[in-house]
Amino acid sequence: MTSSALVPSASTDRTAEVSRNTAETRITVRLNLDGTGQSSLHTGIGFFDHMLEQIARHGLIDLEVHAEGDLHIDGHHTVEDVGITIGQAFARAVGDKKGIRRYGHAYVPLDEALSRVVIDLSGRPGLVLNIPFTSGMIGAFDTQLTHEFFQGFVNHAGATLHVDNLRGVNAHHQCETAFKAFARALRAAVERDPRSAGTIPSTKGSL
Repeated sequence: MTSSALVPSASTDRTAEVSRNTAETRITVRLNLDGTGQSSLHTGIGFFDHMLEQIARHGLIDLEVHAEGDLHIDGHHTVEDVGITIGQAFARAVGDKKGIRRYGHAYVPLDEALSRVVIDLSGRPGLVLNIPFTSGMIGAFDTQLTHEFFQGFVNHAGATLHVDNLRGVNAHHQCETAFKAFARALRAAVERDPRSAGTIPSTKGSL
């Protein structure tokens, strides 16, 4: 059984809180899209916390994540469900998307690694992820779970996301550039556009 609780936010206050409780995980996420990059992160997976910190700091999103999961099995359920819950909170916080830029992209290097992320807050979930990891594990983090996190996010945020690691030798660097580029692209996409204030950035009139 899965339950999710949403705390409503005012239209001008782009914040949200979501709690997701299942037989496998118990997660609470709080975020503010117009924050300063502050974070409080406790998932039980150190490297994953480090990646979530990149989203907060480089996306200028205040982010709190508290997760208790079945880590005695592995990190799969925790990472995937954190992605789902952040996606739900993001969708709630961004609201009807009036006046935002909608699209964002970023290239981020880290030493020998370089990643590109392009995002469209389209309302249509879609993920294309290409990171040829050079290692299966980074600390206690299974690199396959990078896909599960982003898939959970796009499914519930209603976003189309392309993530490409263009080069890299160190798996830590590959993953970190992807998360940093995601943060920068997301920051650009949710930015308010003064030239289109109050309008939906779509010819359909809704997203």
